[in-house]
Amino acid sequence: MILVINAGSSSLKAAIFAPDLTTVTHLNITAVTDHAAAVAQALVTLAPHLPHLTAIAHRVVHGGATLTDPVRLTPASIAAIRACIPLAPLHNPANLAAIEALTHLGLPQFASFDTAFHASIPTVASTYALPATERSHGLRRYGFHGLSYASLIGQIDPLPSRLLAFHLGNGASLCAILHGQSVATSMGFSPTDGLTMGSRVGSIDPMAVLDIARRHGIPETARLLNHASGLIGLAGTNDMASLLARTDAYARFAIAHFCHHAACHAGAAIIAMGGLDAVAFTGGIGENAAQIRDRIMNHLAFLGPVPVHVIKAAEERQIARDALALLSVP
Repeated sequence: MILVINAGSSSLKAAIFAPDLTTVTHLNITAVTDHAAAVAQALVTLAPHLPHLTAIAHRVVHGGATLTDPVRLTPASIAAIRACIPLAPLHNPANLAAIEALTHLGLPQFASFDTAFHASIPTVASTYALPATERSHGLRRYGFHGLSYASLIGQIDPLPSRLLAFHLGNGASLCAILHGQSVATSMGFSPTDGLTMGSRVGSIDPMAVLDIARRHGIPETARLLNHASGLIGLAGTNDMASLLARTDAYARFAIAHFCHHAACHAGAAIIAMGGLDAVAFTGGIGENAAQIRDRIMNHLAFLGPVPVHVIKAAEERQIARDALALLSVP
């Protein structure tokens, strides 16, 4: 059996999968401030299953430009993950803390990367128009939610040649998937870019960011852009279900903003694929908010009718699948 650990910046999810990828058990710990302590708490709950484990697999948010496939964790690959901390300062340290907290079990450990699915994006799409001296610091479009998109394409059969995929939740992004590969995505250097999200601002003029930083300083600007913007900034909450139940102007505008910007980014993604054969929605909002799906599709109605798939997010199962594949390699 495979233990999958998904350590977020302030949460920890754990799931155990059988060799056929059925879920044996899962748990979710929130408000985490010490990931090593959260791992210890999870192991107490999972104790009956620990003797049956054959491996541990982790979600790692950022693999940079080099970690573009799932890996078996070694001192070298752990050092490479550590080198990516400046690119994901809230997430990679949490991922590393969970990895280190489980070494005492003596089991092989593996990592799958949220950025890896987007390694196929053409250089012309991933490169920012910055001087080479700045690009040398890793400033480029990486893209995120890759494990969600990798899982999604495995659940659609046959897979359309040109698939527009939306991962809509508190974090929201889209991906242009051409012949099973990412060729464009809305998130960029960080998960803050792109669509309107629950608490993240999405796309914004860089000079507007500099103006906020001039008035509030960089730490407060980072907090505002990541934790106090998006739906929260527009309507006071990132709970889409409550927004859909409200009738006030703020809620209506926030919903319209969310759908409008999703559709506008979709236009760029469709151009990157040279057309559109199908659309897929996943994530908490994508799976459960039919009104949001319908509004986005109404924006895209001029393209003509296309099949729409609603796919259950299964990132942890994808991580287990990756680990099983690596375990089978001699």
